[in-house]
Amino acid sequence: MVLDKERSRVLVIGGTGHIGKHIVAASARRGHSTSVLIRDVAPSDPAKMQLLKSFIDSGVALIKGDLFDHGSLVNAIKGVDVVVSAVGPRQLVEQSRIVMAIKEAGNVKRFLPSEFGSDVERVHTVDPAATLYAGKLSLRRLIEAEGIPHTYVCCNGFAETYLPSIGDVTAVGAGPPSDKITVLGDGDAKAVFVVEKDIATYTVRAVDDPRTLNKILYMRPPANIVSHNELISMWERKAGRTFQIVRIPEAGLLKLIKEAAFPLNILLSLALSIFIGGDQANFEIEPSFGVEATELYPDLKYTTIDEYLDRLL
Repeated sequence: MVLDKERSRVLVIGGTGHIGKHIVAASARRGHSTSVLIRDVAPSDPAKMQLLKSFIDSGVALIKGDLFDHGSLVNAIKGVDVVVSAVGPRQLVEQSRIVMAIKEAGNVKRFLPSEFGSDVERVHTVDPAATLYAGKLSLRRLIEAEGIPHTYVCCNGFAETYLPSIGDVTAVGAGPPSDKITVLGDGDAKAVFVVEKDIATYTVRAVDDPRTLNKILYMRPPANIVSHNELISMWERKAGRTFQIVRIPEAGLLKLIKEAAFPLNILLSLALSIFIGGDQANFEIEPSFGVEATELYPDLKYTTIDEYLDRLL
């Protein structure tokens, strides 16, 4: 990795998680001096150890520290310009600790909290997702009240979560369907899916960009805004066959959410907003509050849904 002295020094918290590991890699690739806050620098899990080794090999610094150790957090933050949080759902509420540490350190030019989903101010759903969204929203208000420069990244749906099952939320993690696909509602609401590597690349581009300062960075790649029905049609053409569609109306989905255990209950309650409400693409992005990644960075080629589905064949 060749460091670019002009670029901000970046600290990623939650850097070994689903989206965090991509952000760490993208930051290092772009020449940012990149560090990751790590609780255990010698984990027993071989996969995590391999990931940390890949970080070190790409010039990333591992900083020993903990979200719950204020001193270690402040020390890690004092050495950087930008803090990116990519903590998972169980730690979202703890991000106020990061805000307080940033406030004490006093040197941070930009904070990107763990958003990486739909815009929390424009979603309509039920618990448990509603509580998650409320937590993210109260964190936004805290960041603003403390006067911390920020960017909120609303990347919409993770392609690697939703696309392998062709949008069937009841079968996430199971791979392409063999005979039937479950559709929530009428299947006509538009959703947005972005490949994780692209999410990370756009996120890292934004950290030094004055156009994204104190704004929401939305990711709505034009080729990746589709309804569930359209997504299924695309897959049927590629797979050369049709699938039996099982439709669950909104009332049925609400019942399922109540009965499901973690993490399916979260996925289903997010799906209520995405696949029935259409909350990712049913509003205009106004310059007063937001910017769109593919418009800001037309030089970056993103993976289209069409290209991603080819990988599943």
